[in-house]
Amino acid sequence: MDNVSYLDYKGKHKGLLAWVLSTDHKRIAILYLVSLIIFFLVAMTFGFLMRLEMLTPGKTIIDPQTYNALFTLHGVIMIFLFIIPGIPAVFGNFFLPIMLGAKDVSFPRLNLLSWYFYIFGAALVLLSLFTGGGPIDTGWTFYVPYSLRTQANVSLAVFAAFVLGFSSILTGLNFIVTIHRMRCPGMGWFKMPLFAWGLYSTSWIQVLATPVIGITLLLIILERFFGVGIFDPALGGDPLLYQHLFWIYSHPAVYIMILPAMGLVSEIIPTFSKKDIFGYGPIAMSSLAIAFVGYLVWGHHMFSSGISDTSRAIFSFLTFVVAIPTGIKVFNWVATMYKASIDARAPFWFVVAFIIIFSIGGLTGLVLGSLNTDIHLTDTYFVVAHFHYVMFGGMGLLFFAGLHYWFPKMFAKMYNEKIAKVGIVTFVLGFNGLYFPMFIMGYLGMPRRYYDYLPQYQIYHIISTIGSWVLILGILILVINLLKALLSKSNNTTELNPWGGTTLEWTVPSPPPLENFDVIPTVTNGPYYRPNLIKPEKSH
Repeated sequence: MDNVSYLDYKGKHKGLLAWVLSTDHKRIAILYLVSLIIFFLVAMTFGFLMRLEMLTPGKTIIDPQTYNALFTLHGVIMIFLFIIPGIPAVFGNFFLPIMLGAKDVSFPRLNLLSWYFYIFGAALVLLSLFTGGGPIDTGWTFYVPYSLRTQANVSLAVFAAFVLGFSSILTGLNFIVTIHRMRCPGMGWFKMPLFAWGLYSTSWIQVLATPVIGITLLLIILERFFGVGIFDPALGGDPLLYQHLFWIYSHPAVYIMILPAMGLVSEIIPTFSKKDIFGYGPIAMSSLAIAFVGYLVWGHHMFSSGISDTSRAIFSFLTFVVAIPTGIKVFNWVATMYKASIDARAPFWFVVAFIIIFSIGGLTGLVLGSLNTDIHLTDTYFVVAHFHYVMFGGMGLLFFAGLHYWFPKMFAKMYNEKIAKVGIVTFVLGFNGLYFPMFIMGYLGMPRRYYDYLPQYQIYHIISTIGSWVLILGILILVINLLKALLSKSNNTTELNPWGGTTLEWTVPSPPPLENFDVIPTVTNGPYYRPNLIKPEKSH
């Protein structure tokens, strides 16, 4: 049975049921992949409509209420249904057990349950659009007191986010136990691939931080239904308390999004540089450092909210501290490429684009982390630009990088690399055309989340909107190229290792067999292995 591909395996269920009832980690990853791409394209459409509206001052295509609903739904879908689950749910599920030399994750049924929670939460978000007072219009942060007083069906939407939190927690628990208990013989902690370190750091954030947002969202429902004065100042509540509770989760959530993506960079760069990663230990430890310090910086979202000067100074200092382990990663990535025999294939292009874009996002984050400049720039388009450079330019770009890197292994197909590179260049040009003008607008004082604007900002909105068209074209080129390869019957590739990768997933057949390994491997060297350094050992 072990030699049967996970795509071809015929169990007791057939057709769609063979997928939605499967506990195979690879099939669950594919279920996540299909769901994520659908939600991403929906949220991208909402973003396209918002930018089209901002092309001219006054009404262009939609009214103010619809605009508010669109940016809320764009944020909720992108954050909770794409960016947070993204890389862990798809590539973590698919490749973590294979990278560790295991046959599956520790809790296969919990893994399937996490996908069910994900789909149930997504269904509740959709249901909230058509029930109650219409689509939610609070922004993805659900800030009080507005989220307590709006007529939209906020209660159902925040309950959906609560359910999605369960999905996140189950995935995190599964990965922690898998990494602790399922590593193959010979694989010590410092012989794990760096992608596994990224997932490990993220999993602890998921398990420890997600319950905070869950409780906070339940308190909103409690206050809306029973009038308990928790956050509403009219009832004796404190809206600042909501901001604290929300950002205690949501800033670590930024690292849930980016740490696995950084782990992915640490796999792709050594593969295409044809040499081992420079500074394996510091990169591994910097993942844990980012996860730890990430818990302590939430207050930088609240510099203009009325917290004390002492708090502001401490949170500003910690914000600068968290840049240090990130800088360590970037230094080691660039050092790995130094004097290397680089084979610049499509996944490597993504990574180079990421380093440039993410560096811009990180440096502008320091501008926002500084007290003086933040007071000027808070709640302007500068924040929108910074957020998208870090989140979409980070996790979003690397989601596509991972897809192009592991596509031949996942599906035994090879896409057209020339078209992929055209898509990457188009993506990067469109991305910068869309978001860079927002830095200028923000500096000049254009507030975010506004439906209308003064004529002096129009030139920047025009450039930004045209950039959105180019970006969408790039995304469509990438997606259609992969779909074409997937549906093609003639380009099957059973090549084990098309890129020359040195981690364990490149030693199994393409696509991987049902239980990954006929016999569990024993690692005799690491953290990056050549096939001749792995000897098979009979599984028990």
